[in-house]
Amino acid sequence: MNEQKKKEILSQLTLEEKASLCSGADFWHTKEVKRLGIPAVTVSDGPHGLRQEDPKDHNKSYPAVCFPSACATACSFDRHLLFELGEVLGSECRSQGVSVILGPAVNIKRTPLCGRNFEYFSEDPLLAGELAAAYIQGVQSQKVGTSIKHFCANNQEERRMTVSAEVDERTLREIYLTAFELAVKKAKPWTVMCSYNRINGEYASENKKLLTDILRKEWGFKGLVMSDWGAVNDRVKGVAAGLDLEMPSSGGVNDSEIVRAVRSGVLKESDLDQAVENVLELADRHLVQVPEDHCHDWDADHEFARQVECESMVLLKNEDEILPLNRQDKIAFIGKFAETPRYQGGGSSHINAYRVTSAMEAVQQVTEVTYAPGFSIDDDQQDEALLQEAVRAAAQAKVAVIFAGLPEYIESEGFDRKDMKLPECQNRLIHEVAKVQPNTVVVLHNGAPVEMPWVNEVKGLLELYLGGEAVGAAAVDVLFGFSNPCGKLAETIPVKLSDNPSYLFYSGEGDTVEYREGIFVGYRYYEKKGIPVQFPFGYGLSYTTFQYSDLEVNHSEINENGSLSVTLKVRNTGKRAGKEIVQLYVKDHQSAVIRPVKELKGFEKIELNPGEAKIVGFQLDRRAFAYYSEELQDWCVQDGTYEILIGKSSRDIELSTTVRIKSASKARRPLTVNSTLGEFLACHPSEEILGTLKRIFPNLEDPTGIRDLPLRTAISFSNGLVTHEMLSKLINQVNSNVN
Repeated sequence: MNEQKKKEILSQLTLEEKASLCSGADFWHTKEVKRLGIPAVTVSDGPHGLRQEDPKDHNKSYPAVCFPSACATACSFDRHLLFELGEVLGSECRSQGVSVILGPAVNIKRTPLCGRNFEYFSEDPLLAGELAAAYIQGVQSQKVGTSIKHFCANNQEERRMTVSAEVDERTLREIYLTAFELAVKKAKPWTVMCSYNRINGEYASENKKLLTDILRKEWGFKGLVMSDWGAVNDRVKGVAAGLDLEMPSSGGVNDSEIVRAVRSGVLKESDLDQAVENVLELADRHLVQVPEDHCHDWDADHEFARQVECESMVLLKNEDEILPLNRQDKIAFIGKFAETPRYQGGGSSHINAYRVTSAMEAVQQVTEVTYAPGFSIDDDQQDEALLQEAVRAAAQAKVAVIFAGLPEYIESEGFDRKDMKLPECQNRLIHEVAKVQPNTVVVLHNGAPVEMPWVNEVKGLLELYLGGEAVGAAAVDVLFGFSNPCGKLAETIPVKLSDNPSYLFYSGEGDTVEYREGIFVGYRYYEKKGIPVQFPFGYGLSYTTFQYSDLEVNHSEINENGSLSVTLKVRNTGKRAGKEIVQLYVKDHQSAVIRPVKELKGFEKIELNPGEAKIVGFQLDRRAFAYYSEELQDWCVQDGTYEILIGKSSRDIELSTTVRIKSASKARRPLTVNSTLGEFLACHPSEEILGTLKRIFPNLEDPTGIRDLPLRTAISFSNGLVTHEMLSKLINQVNSNVN
């Protein structure tokens, strides 16, 4: 809709109609204005499937294909796969007349305990942002909108509607906003959904700095900002801050507040008009959507869900090459999840799955296995009869495959986990089976990491995460080698919960939670502290092997605004076709600020036949080397040496090289009388000034001790040679040269 058309409609709307358009008609529709041809827009929950409620029964939703959750798909590290997933979801939306699907969710995994982690991609903002952008582009290629969420710092479920996330500016920019920034700039989502929580004391729904200054002015977002359902605290403040649409309906209560605020002069009508224009733009996009008679192949989508999960699951352990399984061997499938898989998370994203394929159903097409349920998924009570049946089945087989995981009563939207443990009945089952069966494989169904007290007792470990409605078939595909595992962890699995950087401060006190770990989230923390982990970020095994070589950069030195090209060769040195995820990290060798050991700045997934080699390339811009300076209120690249690291995981670096970045960034703080001699010298003062300093401090060239003296000591130690006025003049001279 062009600007002139929007202005024409605005001029014909009454104040009451304008206010009315800024809230929902009900739970899933915006309001219409029939006399002006403004239609209602239908939105629906996502993000890993379409949850469209039956209007006659809010406790039911129409059947739809349940795809793997983001906790799984993030492990694919595959932009193309996420684009395809978006295309399919967009097509399903069209078939049901849905204009906007509420997703993707890109909040950072600050802790393994967050009940909604299964909806989120990663602990790393680059990975989360890149995959979210691909997903958005896929959905919107079908003329269906997305709502990237939850903007921002929605990292816990406990008191999520009132808690204030206390986050310093650098941490907010580098960790919690970057994924949103990447996706907004690259994919241009139709809408952004604000979070429930407060950020530094101010509700996201009325946070002008976030919704207008950063989102719109800095990042150039042109779409609509909506609230999460029930996230509005003060509707009038929200309109002024940039919150266009309140969802769901407030029954006219908040509409009346807007009208009163405009009439009393508390709210500018121009602010209301801007919100209405954004609603009109969304309604116009709805009008060009494909008609509702769009056809869709649900069976094909079920098979695609199976493919997505095969690309996403992570092989964590494969001792003695116990996998893939030999279908001629006697195999026992143990664990209730083999028969009744946990394939999705609980809460608003819960899908009425079109069809669920269990591992027990799928394996019947491959071979005959014995089965023992082993435990209940309804509680954590140990059933001795079930345990002993499972142990007997394992002892009589050549290989035991245990399907374990987190039941929904432990992990769901709406509450956080209290620990990182599997139900004790499952841990005991794994211990007991491993005692009688040395060839034991564990298959995990979970939305976030779990502690693994049995990890050294089993030979194989396959992480499915929450793998969608075809998870059982996908698991069988990988277990028997019909598909080669190629996922890698999008988050670190710590040995124990207390190793997590947020452990001491999560989930806060009262209605405040302090992000005291700062930028050190996930692998950034574990590597800086040198803490052993169970499995590192970016880790995953394959049934083949890969060799990295021939790392090259196009320049050994570049200007900070230049672009760096990085290439390397990857060869499949095994006997099977497979896919490898190549990861590029950057390390700053001499930063004046505290930085992580290394940070992910690029990733590519490639497919190789046995013996085949391909060149993998990366392009790095200035943001790959930058940190956020709170003093400068901008991204800053410091002059110096940076290391380019190529790895198979964050802790398995295969190749490295260095580059020199020449920077003109004004990264230094202005000098004062309390700046040190070392800081003063780092500003490269003139020879004349250096000569004066050397007369006062004969040991100035000595790097120890003397350089930590504050400049004001020049007055005390110069025997009258230096005055306050002279020192002030010198400082001003150096500051002006630096700036």
